[in-house]
Order: sequence, then C-alpha cells, then structure tokens
Amino acid sequence: MALQAASLLPSALSVHKEGKPNASLKDAGFFGVSLSEHQKSDLNLTARTKREFSQGKLSVGPIRAQTAIATPSVIRAAPEGKKTLRKGSVIVTGASSGLGLATAKALAETGKWHIIMACRDFLKAERAAKSAGIEKENYTVMHLDLASFDSVRQFVDNFRRSGRPLDVLVCNAAVYLPTAREPTFTADGFELSVGTNHLGHFLLSRLLLDDLKKSDYPSKRLIIVGSITGNTNTLAGNVPPKANLGDLRGLAGGLNGLNRSTMIDGGNFDGAKAYKDSKVCNMLTMQEFHRRYHEETGITFASLYPGCIATTGLFREHIPLFRLLFPPFQKYITKGFVSEEESGKRLAQVVSDPSLTKSGVYWSWNKDSASFENQLSQEASDADKARKVWEISEKLVGLA
Repeated sequence: MALQAASLLPSALSVHKEGKPNASLKDAGFFGVSLSEHQKSDLNLTARTKREFSQGKLSVGPIRAQTAIATPSVIRAAPEGKKTLRKGSVIVTGASSGLGLATAKALAETGKWHIIMACRDFLKAERAAKSAGIEKENYTVMHLDLASFDSVRQFVDNFRRSGRPLDVLVCNAAVYLPTAREPTFTADGFELSVGTNHLGHFLLSRLLLDDLKKSDYPSKRLIIVGSITGNTNTLAGNVPPKANLGDLRGLAGGLNGLNRSTMIDGGNFDGAKAYKDSKVCNMLTMQEFHRRYHEETGITFASLYPGCIATTGLFREHIPLFRLLFPPFQKYITKGFVSEEESGKRLAQVVSDPSLTKSGVYWSWNKDSASFENQLSQEASDADKARKVWEISEKLVGLA
C-alpha cells in the first residue's frame, strides 16, 4: 500500500524462500466563530421564532413520535455553514498494526473521530487498540476479510446495522508476499495480492459509496493508500520487478491460474510484482472514482504515499536478512525512513486536515514532513487504463 522502498536494497537480498507462504492480511505502510457569537446567534434566532409564531407566520407541521435507538448522536449540518458537532466516523481497513493502527491512534487522540477498525483478526485488533492506548469509546472493531467477497458484503451489512454514519473510508490493508514462488488464492479464486489489495477494496468502496454520499460531515473522503514502488517515475519504482499491467489480459482472465495467468499482465507469477501491480490498480481506482463521482457527490477521493515505514509488519514474509538490514538502510543511506507514528499522523492528515480536501490527488511528504501533491507515473495516471481496470473489476466482483 504505501511506499515500499524495500526494493531499494541490493537485489541479492531478494532471495526466494522455499515452501508455500503463509498468506495473511497485512497492514500497509511504507517507501500530505467564538462561543459568544454562537450564543448571540441562538438568542436572536429564538426571539425571531417567538415573534413569528405569535404573528401567525410560523407554521408547525405534525409532530411524530420517534423510537430512540442506541446510535451516535448526529447533528445535521446547516445548509450554508456545513458544520457538525458530532464525532466523525471513519473506517480504516487493516487497523490492527502498522500504518492502520498508527492512523487509528492519531485520529483517536484528537477526540474528534470514532474509528471502525476493520480487521480480519478481531482479538488481535482489540489487543492492539488497548496496547496503543486508544480509549474504548473512540473505536469499534468489526471483522473484515478482504480476501473474501462474502466477508466484504457481510461487513457492509453489519456496518449499516450499527446505525453509524460513514464520513471517511480508508483502504489501507494489504498482502505482500515478495518471496512467494507460487501463487496463493482468495476465497473467490483470485491471486491473493491483487484479489485482496485491489478487488477486495474495490468491492468495499463501491458498496460503501452510497453511505459516504449520505454523510453530512463537512468533508467526506475516500482514501486509498498507494505505493512508490508502483510508480515507475521514481527510483524505487524502477527496481525490478517493475509494476506493469500490460494489456490487462490476466486481469480479464480472472487471475485464477486455470489455463490463465495469475498476473495482471498475463506473465509468469512474481510475488513482489503482484503487490506492485495491485498498488497501481489502487491508484488508478482512486482516479476513476474522482472522475466518476467527485463532481456529483462532493466526496474527496485521494491516494497517498506516507513514506518508507521500514519496520512495518508488511515485511514479515520477507527473508530475515532483509528485515534486519532494511531499517538501517532506510535511516542512514536513503534517508527515507519514517516511523509508524509519523506515517499514521500523515494518513490522519489526509483523513481530516481541512487543507487536504483536493480530490484526485496523490499526496506525499517532503523531508520537513510538509505535504505536497506528487506526480504519478504514466501508467498509474492513464485514464483509459483506469476505466478498463474499473470495468473489468466490476465484472470480477459481481457488480456488472
């Protein structure tokens, strides 16, 4: 999901390990009126209302009884000011560790957000939230396995039953299997990396789009975490194997390995490339969402690269030597190292910062931790390819 400058280490470290990888869902992250005035306004409004009522100018409609339910307090935004006093409600996938957990903590500490931690391992997420010091009233753990379309649909149904509004969706979780020699598959028969990172999030985003449209929050957003390794206009993106979706023949064929390639471009399986390809799909999806829905809905669609989180659990499937050398390599050689805490604050900015409301943007941060609009590679910004990926993905997840 985020920058994986992992590929900057010498290629000699990219040693394949024997045996079938232990496929798991990973949290991504790698290589941006005073109170007195309100009181005066309320008093003026109250006086005017009483005056109009006494003069017969104010009509009163029928009063209906409503059943109280245990849902978050919602104060509807005024048509002009678009302000709300309630907490924002944000879903973060893969929030049990790494970038996702750091983001949940950063948002919770503001006291302005309730975080739905959408994770495959319920107990792990609960323990992680407690360990991170996140107050119980600021989060809810809900089960979500992005490698299963049934699980995605069940999650959406459970979320809607909770009665909570949805103001921001953060697609963060990812699978990264850089040393895998053979592909593994999702519950629906798709190559695991693309099936989870792209197709699972694509279905989730499409199903929750209506919920985002209904939000009365000042700035509703859909955020998909990208990766610098999917951008071939960068040094990290040019380290083999390079991301390349080709003509999408493998994606169109279903990535199932049954007389079809498990790679999007139709080539031979490569675990590291599968991850990079999935991140290109993530960034193309973000831009297609922007083109199709931003003007109509006002939703901000954005992607980001928060920096190289060299200590993230996303690298747990890599060889031990890589895990040992990669953090110091990023700290002292490339100078691209970013802590999980800092990366979480950066993603939290994209969730809530009023200055980061521009849609269709791929955010990055400079050495002074200042956000800026970064440039995507030619493939990752190809509008025609984004449309084709969208249309094929709709068919694969059962939406077309």
